[in-house]
Amino acid sequence: MGINLSHAALRLVTGAFILNSGVGKLKLDEEHAAGLQSMAGNAIPALKKLPPERFGKMLSFGEITVGSLLLAPFVPSRLAGLALGVFSGSLVTMYLRTPGMTEPDGFRPTPAGTALAKDTWMLGIAAALLLDRKHKGVKVARRAAG
Repeated sequence: MGINLSHAALRLVTGAFILNSGVGKLKLDEEHAAGLQSMAGNAIPALKKLPPERFGKMLSFGEITVGSLLLAPFVPSRLAGLALGVFSGSLVTMYLRTPGMTEPDGFRPTPAGTALAKDTWMLGIAAALLLDRKHKGVKVARRAAG
């Protein structure tokens, strides 16, 4: 099956980053889990109903899963991109909906929001993995011209 080299670069860096983050959250204490849960609840209000400890475990396992999907070469890039898109889309939504994270224009980050705003790069990588068609259109155009 294999993946192309440009996808491998995107998947390796992003997958390692997310996997490391998830592993780091395996032993998240209740106080830190509650803080993350409060912010995540801005994007997905139903998360506020979970016990903080359970939320922390779910977040950790979710990050480990997304990171592993990105790193596994047998997982198609589109599937890995879809998982990354859902994950990073949630993070960007949290950034946009958390008070104090954006300037009055609603998009540019405040100093406090810069750490969350950087998650937009993962959304861009997800789009690249999902939208790449391996240049099929270029080959068809060349054949038609020749």
